[in-house]
Amino acid sequence: MSDSELTGVVEEARSLVTKVLDAIPVVHGSCVTTQGLTLDPSGYSMNLEYMVTLLDIPSAPKLKALAADFTLEMCLYRMAEGLQMYSGLLNVVAGHLTSSQKISDLGADIKDLLSKVQRIQKLSHVSSQSAETDMSSLSSRLTGDYEVQLATHVILGHLRSFAQDVFRSLRNLAQTIS
Repeated sequence: MSDSELTGVVEEARSLVTKVLDAIPVVHGSCVTTQGLTLDPSGYSMNLEYMVTLLDIPSAPKLKALAADFTLEMCLYRMAEGLQMYSGLLNVVAGHLTSSQKISDLGADIKDLLSKVQRIQKLSHVSSQSAETDMSSLSSRLTGDYEVQLATHVILGHLRSFAQDVFRSLRNLAQTIS
C-alpha cells in the first residue's frame, strides 16, 4: 500500500463529504415543503421522535475517534454501513417524491463516497463487507405526503449529523497516516 495513494483517496472522500454536507440544505429546501420542518436543530421536537419511531427510520452507526477500543476496521465498517443505509433511505423517499432529482443526485454522491470508503478499506487491508439494510418496511409506511415529508426531513437531518462524523473520522485518519 502506498501512503500517498491512501492519503489521496482519503482527501477525495473528505471532499465528497463536504459536497454532501453542502447539498443537504439545498435538497431539504427543494424536497421538504411542510411548514415547521427545518434543519435548525432547535426545531426538533418530541413529536418528531414519536414519528421517527412510528415510521421506524433506522439510526446510523456510531462513529468515534480511533482508539484501542475503536479500530480503523470498525470505523471504516461503520462508515460503509451508514453510507449504504442512507443510500437506501434516500432511494425510498425519492420514490415517493414528485421532485426527486436533487435527492437522487445526493444519493449518487453518497454512493461515490461509499466507493471511496471501500477503496480506503482495500488500501488499508481491512475487511470491506457490510450489512444490507432492508428499506421495504419504510416504503410501506410512507402512506401520505406528510409521512414522506417528515421521513425526508428526518433522514436528511440524520444524514447531516452522520456526514459530519464521517468527515471528523476521515480527518482523524488523514492525521494518522501523515
